[in-house]
Amino acid sequence: MKLQLQHLDRIWLMLMLVLGSALSLALTSSLFELTVFLSGILCVTLIAIGRREGYLIGIYACLSYAVLAYSNGLFGEVYLNLYFFIPTNLFGYWLWHQHSKDNAAVAMRKLTTKTRLIILLSCVLGTYGLGSVLAMNAEQNSPYIDALTNVLSVAATFLMMWRFKEQWLLYIAINVVSILMWLLRAMDGGAAGDLMVLMWSLYLLNSLFGYWRWHIGEQQQRSIADSGNTASETSV
Repeated sequence: MKLQLQHLDRIWLMLMLVLGSALSLALTSSLFELTVFLSGILCVTLIAIGRREGYLIGIYACLSYAVLAYSNGLFGEVYLNLYFFIPTNLFGYWLWHQHSKDNAAVAMRKLTTKTRLIILLSCVLGTYGLGSVLAMNAEQNSPYIDALTNVLSVAATFLMMWRFKEQWLLYIAINVVSILMWLLRAMDGGAAGDLMVLMWSLYLLNSLFGYWRWHIGEQQQRSIADSGNTASETSV
């Protein structure tokens, strides 16, 4: 089963790269937009298959995306990427390095029901609070949608660093909301709005795969742990 998953991981990585490259070459109007698109796709795909290298690619992806978000008046996205995602990419790489081997996926876990409910309530309250603050900026577009993607992104990032599969449920929600946000910007003539709609659509596809992949990975880790406990009890 482990070898089959590794083979599937390679296929998924190649599929996303080919699809992302084809779309970016057809739709991007500059080399910068091309790098934003491809670095983002590569980053999230590597994370979906549990590879820590995704964090390193993510540093450039966050920096370039912040520049694009700034030109579209999405300041919450700018602050989030510059002051949160870039530092957590570095920290996340270090954390995953402690729980993975070379050429292997990171160890995967799941949350308890109580913790899921606490995270859900925190996201609701955080979205309302941040949205109220962003709405004070007269140049801010879609303050509560921007706030929702920011709050969910922060929660998902911590779950990702701590290797919980539920990160992908939040990323699915983030991607749906982000598609809506960039669709509104595209309709208003925002810079690269149509490209961002496609990019976030690919992110959504990847997050669906990511949840399935991490669900299988977490079950494998639990099975290995249970086998180890059984072996220890038997030896005693």
